[in-house]
Amino acid sequence: MNALRLATCLVALAAVSGAHAQSAATLGRPAGPTRQVDNKVPQPGEGGKIFPLNSSWVAVSLNGKPFTGERPSFRLDDQLRATGFSGCNTYATAAYPLREQGLAVGPFALTKKSCDKSTMAIEQAFLVALRSSGKWDIQGRNLIIQTQNGGRLILERSL
Repeated sequence: MNALRLATCLVALAAVSGAHAQSAATLGRPAGPTRQVDNKVPQPGEGGKIFPLNSSWVAVSLNGKPFTGERPSFRLDDQLRATGFSGCNTYATAAYPLREQGLAVGPFALTKKSCDKSTMAIEQAFLVALRSSGKWDIQGRNLIIQTQNGGRLILERSL
């Protein structure tokens, strides 16, 4: 009896999926799920620079002022997950290289370590510069991030 019910269900499922494929084909669409390409994200083979994924960077300066002590870092992996050290804490976020060398950075997840006031100020400035990033460029060994408010964060490729 259970085998008969199972067979009936399978036949009904096959009929429904066949009808779906036929109706999709009639409308000029391929049957089944399709993946649409996001037009904002640069695709391989397009002109322009491609953001260097899986590279590590260490902050050199922010708005012409050099970082001292243990410098903040940035790494963007091939899953578009950015991680690094922000001066006191470690962080993680999503970051999306966009067309025309744009860069969008999402909200941060941070550890909760507390440091002295000047270190926390440096950390805050670094995170604000990353979060408000607008454009990026590579010049030699440096990654240059232009912020939306005119700031300039320079990072150097690290090993």
